[in-house]
Amino acid sequence: MTAPIEADLAELSYEQARDELIQVVSRLEQGGATLEESLQLWERGEALATRCEEWLIGARKRLEDARQGGAASGGNASATQPENGEEF
Repeated sequence: MTAPIEADLAELSYEQARDELIQVVSRLEQGGATLEESLQLWERGEALATRCEEWLIGARKRLEDARQGGAASGGNASATQPENGEEF
């Protein structure tokens, strides 16, 4: 994957990445694309799926941190930002 594509993906919210992934899968399922187009769609889909997974891992970490912080401080846990600095 090239740097501009990685930067493009890094800026996508979970919902944006999920919606685009749905579109990519739909286009692949419809068929009719050339082999090259299908490969590009597949690669984009893989990258989008990875981005979605990153968001979900970040969300899981925030929940775990909140639970641990809540138990340690009596329920006054502050939410942490995902590691990539973006908000949900």
